[in-house]
Amino acid sequence: MTSPARPRAIALWLYVVAALVFAMVVVGGITRLTESGLSMVRWEPISGVVPPLNDAEWHAEFEAYKAYPEYQKVNRGMSLSEFKAIFFWEYLHRVLGRFIGLAFSLPLAWFWVRRAIPEGYKPRLLALLSLGALQGAIGWWMVASGLIDRPDVAHDRLAVHLGTALFILGGLVWTARDLMALHRREGRSRLTGFAVLALSALAIQIVLGAFVAGLNAGHAFAEWPLMGGRFFPEGVQWLEPLWRNVVDNPVVVQWVHRWWAWIAAALLVLLSVRTARESGGSAPRLVLLLLTAQIILGIATLLTGVALHVAVAHQAVAALLVWTAVSCAHGLGRPGYRMH
Repeated sequence: MTSPARPRAIALWLYVVAALVFAMVVVGGITRLTESGLSMVRWEPISGVVPPLNDAEWHAEFEAYKAYPEYQKVNRGMSLSEFKAIFFWEYLHRVLGRFIGLAFSLPLAWFWVRRAIPEGYKPRLLALLSLGALQGAIGWWMVASGLIDRPDVAHDRLAVHLGTALFILGGLVWTARDLMALHRREGRSRLTGFAVLALSALAIQIVLGAFVAGLNAGHAFAEWPLMGGRFFPEGVQWLEPLWRNVVDNPVVVQWVHRWWAWIAAALLVLLSVRTARESGGSAPRLVLLLLTAQIILGIATLLTGVALHVAVAHQAVAALLVWTAVSCAHGLGRPGYRMH
């Protein structure tokens, strides 16, 4: 009897969802950089899909925004048209998140009912669905941190939000590649120790980047490679205990983000080389290409004073690096991999 499982179809669907998550990360970057994230002061998972549709509703939304610190301390005197501009990006970000939820859950239900999901993959797909639902709650938890006293979202919560999004992206890509291997009647890949090391270094760099964004640390020194004419700048106001500086001190966070990048890059280059040697494919070349672009964009982000288009491109390439690095890790862990 022919199995009704359709691993290739499910893999292609997961790649589409991964592309939507990538778009979500880009829109999230724009939302952050345009200071739009606090423009919607309520979390309405269902009714929030409908935007203000007339002048009265727009004025009501604007009045609600005026009651919170961002308007009172930063944007006092903002016009309604200016409010609409920042509202657009936060609204788009939230609606795209809901759309991704539907784009994942509805096909998942269809494949489930049709018994098309291969054996052993249901728990993983349910875990990805649960992470997506959790991400919505994390998003509001992040926004809520900027609606109390300080008119800015907490940078640690921003890092959790971005990190979760990219973890979901990696999980989608890995699962899709597993399913394509199943379609070709190949075995599942395993996550090798070296791949864990390289992906962990990339994850740390992304978290540091989120700290830089959340602390506006990119504005601390608009020069490279030195900071204030020195390898490490003078006059840093140190926090206690010492470990807090890597998390909460804008100058130190920018410095660590600058130099940890080279450790992460070196490990990703090695991952690319090993994968190219052991399993081939396009992912190793893409990692090298994206790494080069990311280094250039990181430097350009500093030198341009965090210009919007450059900083958004920097975040977009980080997401693509996650995609391709996970693909490399999957290729490295294919059955038959030989440890040298």
